[in-house]
Amino acid sequence: MEKIRVGVVGVGHLGSIHTKMYSRLNNVKLVGVCDCNLERSLEIGKRFKVASYSDYEELFDKIDAASIVVPTSLHYNVAKDFLRHGIHVLIEKPITKTLTEADELIEIAEKNKLILQVGHIERFNSAVLALEPYINRPKFIECQRLGPFHSRVQDVGVVLDLMIHDIDIVLGLIQQDVVNIEAVGLSTISNYEDVANVRLTFKDGTIADITASRVTKDVVRKMRIFQEESYLSLDYVTQSAMLFEKTGDKIIQNKIPVRKKNPLKKELKSFIDRVQTGKRPIVSGIEGRRALAVALEIIKKISPAKHQ
Repeated sequence: MEKIRVGVVGVGHLGSIHTKMYSRLNNVKLVGVCDCNLERSLEIGKRFKVASYSDYEELFDKIDAASIVVPTSLHYNVAKDFLRHGIHVLIEKPITKTLTEADELIEIAEKNKLILQVGHIERFNSAVLALEPYINRPKFIECQRLGPFHSRVQDVGVVLDLMIHDIDIVLGLIQQDVVNIEAVGLSTISNYEDVANVRLTFKDGTIADITASRVTKDVVRKMRIFQEESYLSLDYVTQSAMLFEKTGDKIIQNKIPVRKKNPLKKELKSFIDRVQTGKRPIVSGIEGRRALAVALEIIKKISPAKHQ
């Protein structure tokens, strides 16, 4: 099978990691990188011995697939251009800033039989995958995603920056419609919400409580899943998971076996596999849109005046 020709658009912190991972995949030919900052593009291109561009249109006739790692406000226009030129796209989360934009990207991809994958990387976290056999009709899910502020994220708040990861995971676990959303949040150092808490109620009665902060000193990425006579605890950072089960009148604690692997490398390998086989991505545009829809409703609850 021929190697897939790949380009990376946006080679800031995360985009440079995409570039590094692609350079290590056997079934990929890394063709080039692009960034509006030509100096940065040249730096990353030189590091990985590939061509550098400041205009992504120069990649159109050279690649089969692209990672789009630009600010959220640019996702729609950049992804649309690549899809319209017959290029498969992995777009970092959130898929876009609006549902209308997401719908158009999904439509273009389907019409042209192209892969549109959204970079919800936690779907590929080894601990998340290890939990799946132990999930049995959750009743309550608690998520915490906390960390310090990064100035490189300037165009979205904490809901689209961090919380959307947990929204996507919870939606994937529950597979039910959200029937009620209660949310609070506040801005502390940016023009957007920097701290947020939401309670999602699903059609089957399951409740998810999700907290996200980007003004917290220590990095915390944890989830707890409570179900009848057991609960599961997961740490995204350490890729570890525990099972607590009721046995008689005791709670027995067991460590769940986890084969730790780099989540981004797994995500990119999965993307390339889908490009080669045509199979539906684990996180397609449809899943990305679903997470975005819930996230936007949360933002409306937090700042209703901005969305009237």
